[in-house]
Amino acid sequence: MKIAVAVLFGGKSVEHEVSVISAVQAMNSLNADKYDVIPVYMTKSGGEFYSSGLMTDTESFKDIPSLISRSERVVFLKKDERTYIAEVKKGIVSGRHQRPVDVVLPVVHGTNVEDGSLAGYFRIYGVPFAGCDILSSAVGMDKYATKVILRDAGIKVLDCICFSKNDYGHFDSVSERIEDSVGYPAIIKPVNLGSSVGISKVRDKSELEDALDLAFRFSDRVLAERAVENIREINCAVIGDRFECIASECEEPLGRSDILSYEDKYMGGGSKVPSKSSGMAGLSRRIPADIPDTLRTEIRELSVKAFCALGCSGVSRIDYIIDADTEELFLNEINTIPGSLAFYLFEPAGIKYPELLDRLISIALKHKREEDSLAFSFETNILSLNGGKLGSKNK
Repeated sequence: MKIAVAVLFGGKSVEHEVSVISAVQAMNSLNADKYDVIPVYMTKSGGEFYSSGLMTDTESFKDIPSLISRSERVVFLKKDERTYIAEVKKGIVSGRHQRPVDVVLPVVHGTNVEDGSLAGYFRIYGVPFAGCDILSSAVGMDKYATKVILRDAGIKVLDCICFSKNDYGHFDSVSERIEDSVGYPAIIKPVNLGSSVGISKVRDKSELEDALDLAFRFSDRVLAERAVENIREINCAVIGDRFECIASECEEPLGRSDILSYEDKYMGGGSKVPSKSSGMAGLSRRIPADIPDTLRTEIRELSVKAFCALGCSGVSRIDYIIDADTEELFLNEINTIPGSLAFYLFEPAGIKYPELLDRLISIALKHKREEDSLAFSFETNILSLNGGKLGSKNK
């Protein structure tokens, strides 16, 4: 019997389109002999789910309103200890058109989805899901929290300071703190976004205000960190969980600017619409990275250490910065659901994309079995005590 896999993607995120590309890649790579694939697309407004066989082709998403009109509105439904995808017609959940779901494969990126929100949703339904749990998802999305935990684990990160919108009401104070603690040039970026959205490099105070304005458009908290002038970027991915995981090959992205832009990552620097085979897999890169074997080993070991320190599960990509002037290595950030699920980093290590997906699903099912062995209730009924009056002095 096939395993029913709901591939969930989209959502209320600036990385919505990237999620579509990554999900289509995954759906077309899942082994059809093993899995019954159920596409579940979340609209940009969030909270509305649609499903259609048309969703396995990126061409269908060029006209989303038309696609939705030809798709079924669906909801997740818990019944008899199982989770189902149920069709909704005229606001009523269908009693007939319900498909059981064995596991969810979230292929989402960014705030409101990758930040633990969906992980909590799946936990409520009790359905196995591939990827990080609530805490590691939330921490991994928050660049400042990530740095704090990694620094505590003895992993080198760039010094930074964090600001809120309330702080930004006092621009002179913010600029003074940046100048004193970080200095120029500096990188200004939203605390909880990926795909290079909202990021700027500033060289003096005159450029700072525009950079902060841009970053605060996407997040209510902003990070300022020292910019490395002569920079090399190296990425490495990890698959598994905190008990057993392995690192991928290392890559060096080859961007067109100081900061690898959204266009560099997903459109090859141009304006064309990405195909189902592009996304992060289409980025210009060198694999394996042209680095000494000793550095490659260090990065792979650090990646496993960081993955475990953050309590990650599934597949994550860890991004590093090398200061080419000093040869210092810094862990920059972690992406807990990377674009294209970082399959292109595992293929050189002998793990093809279908096998990578098999492993993700197996990990999800294993975690569900482990969770089912835990006790989540205590056999008592305090409501029967004192007539249900919790405020009595015998409490």
